[in-house]
Amino acid sequence: MAALDYYLQRKNQILAQRRADWEPARETGVVRLSASSKLAGNTGARPTRMGDHTLVSDSAPGMAGHGLGPTAPEMLLGALASCLVHTYVIQSCLLDIPFDQVEVEVSGSIDMGPVVGLSYEGISMLEDISYVAHLSSTASPEDVERMHAAVEATCPVLNTLKQSAPVRRRA
Repeated sequence: MAALDYYLQRKNQILAQRRADWEPARETGVVRLSASSKLAGNTGARPTRMGDHTLVSDSAPGMAGHGLGPTAPEMLLGALASCLVHTYVIQSCLLDIPFDQVEVEVSGSIDMGPVVGLSYEGISMLEDISYVAHLSSTASPEDVERMHAAVEATCPVLNTLKQSAPVRRRA
């Protein structure tokens, strides 16, 4: 018995239930998500509320922060890593491709010059974002590649970043 068998069986049951719930009325599967953040006084730290959870975001000391939590760009990369791992779990269940472990490493770079007021050609953003998925599986290389392709096609955070979803400021 593989280490994740119990969890993957439970996950598969939940996925089947969600499909049964949402198939007759697809709009019931649309979930509205929200997050908020504010400045915590003179510390510069930013408690950030995401769903029912709060995570403190902060700048590095070189940007007048205290390193009390990840930076906002690190949180974005972390969200991508977490969503990729979860999507591997989901696709493992849907495709019936077993694995014992998955770990995703995400990296990117950002020119901090524009953030501190230096001139910049173009727009300030995370660039050169890439990831490596470390998967331990007894499945054939073809099945593992099929799972990689399914993850690329269905990971919501990955596809949001790749497709550049519009973001607008509301009044």
